[in-house]
Amino acid sequence: MSLLEAVIFSSLWAFGLGQGKLEQPEISISRARGKSAHISCKMSTEVIDRAIHWYRQKPDQEIEHLTLISTQPVRVSLGGKSDKLEASKNAHTSTATLKINFLEQEDEAVYFCACWDWSHSWIKIFAEGTKLIVTPPDKSPDEDTSPKPTVFLPSPAERTLHKTGTYLCLLEDFFPDVIKVDWKEKNGKTILKSQQGNTVKTKDTYMKYTWLTVTEKSMDKEHKCIVKHEKNKGGVDQEILFPSINTELPAINSTEASLKDENDPLQLQLVTSSAYYTYVILLVKSVVYTIIIAYRLLGRPALCCNEKSS
Repeated sequence: MSLLEAVIFSSLWAFGLGQGKLEQPEISISRARGKSAHISCKMSTEVIDRAIHWYRQKPDQEIEHLTLISTQPVRVSLGGKSDKLEASKNAHTSTATLKINFLEQEDEAVYFCACWDWSHSWIKIFAEGTKLIVTPPDKSPDEDTSPKPTVFLPSPAERTLHKTGTYLCLLEDFFPDVIKVDWKEKNGKTILKSQQGNTVKTKDTYMKYTWLTVTEKSMDKEHKCIVKHEKNKGGVDQEILFPSINTELPAINSTEASLKDENDPLQLQLVTSSAYYTYVILLVKSVVYTIIIAYRLLGRPALCCNEKSS
């Protein structure tokens, strides 16, 4: 079964074509090489009596079926190692668990639990998936690698000239790279439409930025950026609160707005960070182009000589 099929099945489930539900609470799990990892799958009451299938997908590969668990625990040999996988199911806690033993680098993948939906022509439904990251044995598990937020509030120029406000949240120094970010009003339940940049590696950690643009009418409300990450303290989602903005501002022209933005320390910090990562990208591209040009210039004479000698 391809990943596309899995996504289609999950999407159909999300739109309410089935009554049961599977949920994988962790978006990622990091464990040291040689250790074991437990991946859990929560089952709704509608599917608790059904067999749970476990799949994994490695980068750039097809999704792979590993095993299934009905009632009794299952042990599976994999990669020449006996008891590499252990699958179990607990009806009292409504949880199915996959244990991966003797972790190696090749065990890194996204692991999915799934089951058949009997009520809709045998559609297989999938949970969201949990990414397993295998770390070196010497990496400290107690190191604080949770996302470190820096907040940026809407500028006076944007609020006055465009009648909108953009909240920006910069998340830095986190590991692993798996992260989920949502925006909501402070006391709201609806996830708001927001924008997110790519997750960028910086030395041994990662950074990501996300922003929410709201209308003038919504600027008098408080908003929050909700960050889900494996290393959050206590396993609780971070909720970064953005205060309401007073929309009553004196009229300013575009020239004054530009001068004020240039003196804003938060704006300068954002510009500096953007300039740094732009420089790194350009430097990498320059090195690649240099290698290609050198190969072409140095490779042609050798090719000509080989042709003449033949």
